[in-house]
Amino acid sequence: MRDLANEQKIREFMLAFGRAARTTVRVYFTGGSTAVLRGWRESTVDVDLRFDPESDELFRVIPHIKEELQINVELAAPSDFIPSVPGWEERSIYIDSIGKASFYHYDPYSQALAKIERGHSQDQSDVAKMLETGLVDPMRLKELFSEIKTSLYKYPAINPGTFEESVVEFLRSK
Repeated sequence: MRDLANEQKIREFMLAFGRAARTTVRVYFTGGSTAVLRGWRESTVDVDLRFDPESDELFRVIPHIKEELQINVELAAPSDFIPSVPGWEERSIYIDSIGKASFYHYDPYSQALAKIERGHSQDQSDVAKMLETGLVDPMRLKELFSEIKTSLYKYPAINPGTFEESVVEFLRSK
């Protein structure tokens, strides 16, 4: 069984991944990794990330880093579950650079919308922290949901009406 990923493990991952990068790459953390690095949680089950540009070299190094650190790593981002939110790259928050790798928190608005759509209690808590700390503005979140609403048909697992109700209800409760 692998360890939970705490801040130290995530930073060790960053160091190993940054050292392995031979060309410039942007790495986007999402989900629990953002929560841990922002101080909302002590740990997460796995380190969720996406990197751009993709390279076989970096895909191949991930299993070795996972084994060395005894953590789970998942290639996942909000755009795997909901439509890409316009402007997500510009809203992604810089963390650090190591070697040729620059690390970012994936756009908090995209993360918040994906978490609201999922609806798990931990996700709800994470989004509440995003609002509480001012990382996400409720009105802007609602506007950005409106911008992706017409693309929801590309995600057949999502019921657009239910998703919209979840966003409105979540914001009403905060």
